[in-house]
Amino acid sequence: MKITDVITHQLLVNVDEPFTSSRGWFYKTKGALVVEIVTDEGVIGWGDCYGPAAVNKAIVDTVLRASLIGRDPFDVEVIWEELYNKVKDYGLTGMTISAISGVDIALWDIIGKAVGKPIHKLIGGAFRTELQAYATGLYFKDMDRLNEQAVEEARGYVDQGFKAIKMKIGLGSLTKDIDRVAAVRDAIGNDIQLMVDANHCFTVPQAINLGRELEKLGVHWFEEPISPEDLDGYVEVSRKLDMAIAGGENEFTKFSFRRILEKRAMDIVQPDVCAAGGITECKKIAALAQAQAIQCVPHAWGTAIGLAATMHFLASLPNTPPCLVPQPPMLEYEQTFNPFRDELSSTALTHVGGIVHVPTGPGLGIEINRAVLDKYRVA
Repeated sequence: MKITDVITHQLLVNVDEPFTSSRGWFYKTKGALVVEIVTDEGVIGWGDCYGPAAVNKAIVDTVLRASLIGRDPFDVEVIWEELYNKVKDYGLTGMTISAISGVDIALWDIIGKAVGKPIHKLIGGAFRTELQAYATGLYFKDMDRLNEQAVEEARGYVDQGFKAIKMKIGLGSLTKDIDRVAAVRDAIGNDIQLMVDANHCFTVPQAINLGRELEKLGVHWFEEPISPEDLDGYVEVSRKLDMAIAGGENEFTKFSFRRILEKRAMDIVQPDVCAAGGITECKKIAALAQAQAIQCVPHAWGTAIGLAATMHFLASLPNTPPCLVPQPPMLEYEQTFNPFRDELSSTALTHVGGIVHVPTGPGLGIEINRAVLDKYRVA
């Protein structure tokens, strides 16, 4: 089997209800870069690249594609190393690795389809066949009804059966953030796990002071409290707070995560399969985390392709730590408007009562609806 073509599909859609986080800009559109790899045996693989679609498209089309034509997709790790070394002089992290991630996912999809097995069977098997999903939402929308809107949204997720919710914080005031989190906690009760995500907007002292108050509200983890560049700051925050500190969605490859894990800067690492290096590299990141007894709970944001790839990766992760009553890593189920997630796959990946079943079909286990590609493709 040989690769005969690599096709990129840049997608774009207007968001029906703009939203923001502590980053400070409103999301008015959503984009995606879908990678299609074609073989001479008619087997097609699909991948998803995290980040600005136009940049990913340029990297795949002009840098990576030439190295893929004529290759055997089963040489997935050989190809990964060659692509990484090709960009090493100028792309150790960031968009070049996101582009490689989309290619890697597509290669695994091809391999699974060629042998008639789901990806999780090819990367060690499934420790679990269903995943506990947590709802990511509670962004800032109506700035005049921040608390009320958060409470209404959180109650909706509980009514759907979610047992865990992640909300945004970072309103520029410790009091405003605590009031909003407290309102949500009061609305959903103590039996629902509640996580917060600051999108790295705090200083170390601010994160520690806020974290001490969040601990009183039973927050399960505090995600990205400070800037990802400040690894020593993460160490300080982690040591000063009893709650789990999570991060890593802005990190790439095993080399970046090695530094995090060596310092034990985070209690939970969150590589994104569509950004950190694909399935090939994320399995290595997870192994490094397991060696440090640190849980790996991947970040997920993107298309149905990325969601399916994340599910296979999650299924293959052992419980950390192994015990009589384990706490398996949860699946991030992002709740904002996203037709690339909801419409692109003809195979449903929806949750039922907060539970999502791992796909069992060959490769990613999903069928891509080309009409959706056509509908949202950038001309």
